[in-house]
Amino acid sequence: MQSIFMLLLTSLISYVIYRSLGNVGRGKQDPLLIREQRKQYYYTQRQRAREYAREFDLTDEEIERRLDDELRMS
Repeated sequence: MQSIFMLLLTSLISYVIYRSLGNVGRGKQDPLLIREQRKQYYYTQRQRAREYAREFDLTDEEIERRLDDELRMS
């Protein structure tokens, strides 16, 4: 019984130390700043997706032409 109690106690102590050290590097950041950074990231990703969609929205003829051009260059 004593060994189980000691195991639980050391586990609890380890967990508390782990959680306290995990928050040291993060610091206190403004939630509005974090929200703005994430919003900018998602807007950038959405813009990149639109650019890729425009670039690769090809008809079958355009695909065939690009393949022929790549084969000629190789």
